[in-house]
Amino acid sequence: MAQSLKEKTALVTGASRGIGRAIAERLAKDGATVALTYNASKSGADEAVTAIEKAGGTAFAIHADLVDPATIPTLFERLDDEFIKRNGSKTLDILVNNAGNFGFIGFKDATPESWDALISVYARAPFFVVQAAMDRLADGGRIINISSAAATKPVTAAPVYSMAKAAINNLTHALALELGPRGITANAVAPGYTRTDANAAIRENSEIVKAVEAQIALGRFGEPEEIAAVVAFLASDEGHWVTGQTIEASGGYKL
Repeated sequence: MAQSLKEKTALVTGASRGIGRAIAERLAKDGATVALTYNASKSGADEAVTAIEKAGGTAFAIHADLVDPATIPTLFERLDDEFIKRNGSKTLDILVNNAGNFGFIGFKDATPESWDALISVYARAPFFVVQAAMDRLADGGRIINISSAAATKPVTAAPVYSMAKAAINNLTHALALELGPRGITANAVAPGYTRTDANAAIRENSEIVKAVEAQIALGRFGEPEEIAAVVAFLASDEGHWVTGQTIEASGGYKL
């Protein structure tokens, strides 16, 4: 298989598991040198790097707690060091903002603290990660933000998460305008219900699964690799004429 991202570099935040890990693995398979961040799960990040290397790819992991914006400059210092060591340059070609934390907090249970924790990771962190990446991003580079179908079809059990993802769609549009003169595209990929360990408990309830699948045109939960495939298209040369878009990859959720 042709490696469409050969000699490219990529940063994928929150890639120790689930959709983020699938994205890191796919970009590495396509030839990119992939930096992936993790917060709580060093073991998960190490497993992801090992899996990528076993498959013939190149990857490394960096710790970053994106609840705290002060960690972002440190993240990029470490990223610069690693890329310079490996490639002789700190240039970043592909940035994927994927990091997240708990999402299902309803109106009654929400507190200012939980609201801040969600908004800081899902909305504030991508903004400042992009800001820090600006002078490192190659002209003609790619920004891909992981949104959610909940951004346009809010989930009542996760109102803060839903509004944060709506903010990501708006940020994506703004970034496309801001960075278009440099040939940098900015797009969002919005998964629907996707099989990850984050929703494993929900999927143990057959009634909930039936109710969810009834709302999906293709009749099932998605797989992380199916989301990664859309990201890989946007990251590739073939995706160069798509920018400012939110592409929902949900199997047709609540059509």
